[in-house]
Amino acid sequence: MSAEEIRSRLKELRRNMKEAGVTAYYINTADFHNSEYVNDYFKVREFFSGFTGSNGSLVVMDNEAGLWTDGRYFVQAEREIENTGITLYRMGEEGVPTIQEFIAEKLHEGDVFGFDGRTVTAAAGKEFKKIAKKNGFKLSIKDDLSEGIFVRPDFPVSEAEILSTDLVGESVSSKLKRLREKLEKAGAGSILLTSLDDIMWLFNIRGNDVQYNPVLMSYAYITLDKAILFVQKKAATMELRTAMDKAGVMLSDYGFIRKFLKNVLFDTGAVMLDMNQVNYACYKQIKKRAEVITRRNPTEEMKAVKNPVELANMRKIYLKDSIALTKFIHEVVSNVGKETMTEMSASDRLEEYRREIPEFRDLSFTTISAYGANAAMMHYQPSHERPVELKAEHMLLVDSGAQYNGGTTDVTRTIVLGDLTEEEKHGFTLTAISMLKLLNAKFLYGCTGRNLDILARERMWNEGMDYKCGTGHGVGYILNVHEGPQGIRWKALENEAVLEAGMDISDEPGVYKAGKFGIRTENILVVKQGAHTDDGQFMEFENLTVVPIDDKGIDRSIMTENELAQYVSYQTFVYNTLKPHLSTEEAEWLKEYSGI
Repeated sequence: MSAEEIRSRLKELRRNMKEAGVTAYYINTADFHNSEYVNDYFKVREFFSGFTGSNGSLVVMDNEAGLWTDGRYFVQAEREIENTGITLYRMGEEGVPTIQEFIAEKLHEGDVFGFDGRTVTAAAGKEFKKIAKKNGFKLSIKDDLSEGIFVRPDFPVSEAEILSTDLVGESVSSKLKRLREKLEKAGAGSILLTSLDDIMWLFNIRGNDVQYNPVLMSYAYITLDKAILFVQKKAATMELRTAMDKAGVMLSDYGFIRKFLKNVLFDTGAVMLDMNQVNYACYKQIKKRAEVITRRNPTEEMKAVKNPVELANMRKIYLKDSIALTKFIHEVVSNVGKETMTEMSASDRLEEYRREIPEFRDLSFTTISAYGANAAMMHYQPSHERPVELKAEHMLLVDSGAQYNGGTTDVTRTIVLGDLTEEEKHGFTLTAISMLKLLNAKFLYGCTGRNLDILARERMWNEGMDYKCGTGHGVGYILNVHEGPQGIRWKALENEAVLEAGMDISDEPGVYKAGKFGIRTENILVVKQGAHTDDGQFMEFENLTVVPIDDKGIDRSIMTENELAQYVSYQTFVYNTLKPHLSTEEAEWLKEYSGI
């Protein structure tokens, strides 16, 4: 969309704001469930800003507008909002105010701050209310000021799919029993779940309401003796009704949730809520009627630890996925410069390889296929309308993954297509070193990802370099590609999660130089127990990703003896694991490509 279109839309929004008496209007990137990726129905922020990234918040006032986003999107956001009149606020950068600081500075007595209370978390809503009380301005959370400007598509709805216990490893009844034990221990009589992936995990169901995320629009209310699942009528198939009846779960209509919270909410005592997940509107309804216990959803912690059945399926799927990606890399490097390939055609070809895997369901996110300088934008998206041809020079960064009956994959490789500059090769080598140092970590039980992040950044920090994002995130099981509560990052977060055996996590350091190049190497790891000594239980990682690193990008002269040994060991492991699954020609290529 053009900058002129965005300016026109903002003009109409400001007219609605004026009529509603709203001084500043806040639009975040979320649905009613605080989902990271949302259906088109909820893409209001994208409509009014032109910014297409998955994380961003827009604040519009009469004479200014600001967009806040994180380091993954700085380059992309700058390009997409150019000439729109919107100022980019680079989150986490020195001297850049947070949204809360911005609001506290700009709004005063007599002003009104508006937002849709259904799309803002309770934690954020409470913070806004605190600022409003201090500064004397009011909150308006009921009006959707995009109405009449943003024409919403139909509300998403799909039929529920039941996953077998053989696939997920635990019954609904067993999961509910474990959840209720955690509620009792915390002194809560019930819990409202609003995060879609938690609900899908708990009830062993999947849907298709959000692209690439196999979820249904839903709510769940669980007491110590009852469980209610709120879904849309079309989702409530006979298969779902039968499965839920067997598990002792009642079904109710999705649209009934607000009336339920207002009028029906059982007298169970305290209600457990995750303030970073439940929306502000739901929270306000519950707060009027019951005591609230605030803590992270136990289901988030439970689903993060994959059970033995899930782990066994994941190992098989990651091998199949790795074979597909390796064959794709072979095709690309063998044909670049000989036949026409673009970022988009490469992305399409990789999808074809994955679709040949019998367990394939869908992609797990839009493939990032970024050539040359485009790779400096961490979440760049290729396009058929904007073809970029691959040539026998520079590098191609491919970050991709898929949903399978057996797991969700996420992997990044940067493929060398020609001679590299000294700077590119240096960055490529540092990235490989960083990924492998974290992969080979040994650490005491009780560590969080923050304790380990330095392993991936040390070499870069020693040279005054950094990547503007976390090093790792959890990955769902036939669910969202980004999953909490585990993560690897250096910044302190509230309520950080201990790395438990069975948690999977990405390992994806990178080097990004705006206008020049981008490099990322990503493997998925699983936390497991290592040696138990007199000093305690040590932990380590099991590697799931079996894809080679392009040896043409490696400068061995900057590697220490240990770093080189880790590199050779990994490349040899990949070669030995993949060789039985490749043709003779492919295996010979892999050996040369891996530098062994």
